Amino acid sequence: MSTSFYTFTMKNIRGENTPLENFKGKVALVVNVASECGLTPQYEGLEKIYEKYQEKGFAVLGFPANEFGAQEPGSNAEIQNFCQSKFGIKFPMFEKIVVKGDGQHPLYRFLIEKKPVATLKDGVNFEQQLKEYGIVREKKEDILWNFEKFLIGRDGEVIARFSPDITPDDPIIIKAIEAAL
Repeated sequence: MSTSFYTFTMKNIRGENTPLENFKGKVALVVNVASECGLTPQYEGLEKIYEKYQEKGFAVLGFPANEFGAQEPGSNAEIQNFCQSKFGIKFPMFEKIVVKGDGQHPLYRFLIEKKPVATLKDGVNFEQQLKEYGIVREKKEDILWNFEKFLIGRDGEVIARFSPDITPDDPIIIKAIEAAL
């Protein structure tokens, strides 16, 4: 098991190797994303916080995943086109990976090991809402759904994990980003 966020090399959305060490010294928000999800409009908020804080050393890192209701069925090229044409995404996007279950990418095993529990939105039980649709996660530490977020500090440490229904502009995320910057 890797001991640092920076030991991973990922393929960007164009298939080029991208060492996460390239983000050393920055604060990063790692998000598993999907194009056909009810939470997909969060792309807009992710781009806004990226643009607002990037000059202060902040990055959003998008990792498409198809484990939740098959809501990211497209190829990497289709995902890239969707993100740019629909939301004007400029933050780094990576190739589609598996974030839970069989074939889970080691990056997500690492993130979950470091932060097994997500911060929940006050007064809302998103997991219970999913259960009403027959969607139940197997293990408490598993990624719950698309748009779960991990905040990585400048030192590569996993600072926080946020439930998918906490939007990028939520004060709890903004405060955490600003404190890390």
